[in-house]
Amino acid sequence: MIEKLRSIAIFSTVVDQNSFRGASLYLGLAPSRVSEVVSQLEADLGVTLLYRTTRQLSLTHEGRLLHEKAQTMLAAAEAGLDAVSTLSHEPSGSLRVSVPAFIAQTQLMDRFAEFLAKYPSVDVNFHFSDRRSDLIKDGFDAVIRAGWLDDSEFMSRSIGHTERFLVASPEYVTSKGAPTSPKDLENWDWIRFKMRTAQTELTSPSGDTVSVLGKSNVTVNSAEALHEFAIRGLGVSSVPKHLASRGFERGELVHILPEWSLRPLGLYAVWPNQSRRENLTTLFVRFLSASETTAGVE
Repeated sequence: MIEKLRSIAIFSTVVDQNSFRGASLYLGLAPSRVSEVVSQLEADLGVTLLYRTTRQLSLTHEGRLLHEKAQTMLAAAEAGLDAVSTLSHEPSGSLRVSVPAFIAQTQLMDRFAEFLAKYPSVDVNFHFSDRRSDLIKDGFDAVIRAGWLDDSEFMSRSIGHTERFLVASPEYVTSKGAPTSPKDLENWDWIRFKMRTAQTELTSPSGDTVSVLGKSNVTVNSAEALHEFAIRGLGVSSVPKHLASRGFERGELVHILPEWSLRPLGLYAVWPNQSRRENLTTLFVRFLSASETTAGVE
């Protein structure tokens, strides 16, 4: 029975890592051994769990059912290990954390590094991606979200914010003429971010808020892409402060309506109510949120 449970755990890791090679690196086993274990598990159960091609894996119906049950089994086991580990002075274990790609160029990286330095026995597998990760299906212990959270069944905590600036290339501004109010931007071309609403709200120094829609034929899912298209003169866009500052320093971007402000993007840690590594996850989140009072993410 113990060997069967071990095989199920290896199979679940293959699914979480989406490849036999990824699972072998994660588990410290040879790829051939991982493949052999999953094949033997399929033979023992008399079913196919995974469809294999040269490029990807996909779950069969039976594989999906087993993976769901395996996640529950592993969550219970790891929660027990975490509970025991709190009795020691040195937290240990591993975490999988999903982070928006643009965070790699912000001060939040300092906080990640400080956490790793403070807890050297904790291994953190950071996944930087512009794709919005699914906390449960993708097997993450926590995800960092940028924006404004909707109501959710998950736990969440604010860990900071990042300012945004409205920018465009000098050449584009010259072609349109410098705007004097947000309404002047209604006829400008906008570079949209896929995960944000089409409306852009700007707030005046007196606190008045104006919404601008504008027109757009460019939509991206990357903050870096917003910056790159803006410097190429495709229109106006709102980008995080660190990217805007880079463009200002190089003379590639100008600040549009600098007296008006954009709502900062909130940064949040989100995790399941019953995390597989509950104690380590909450340790990680508390560390990031405690740092919020002493360091802004800009």
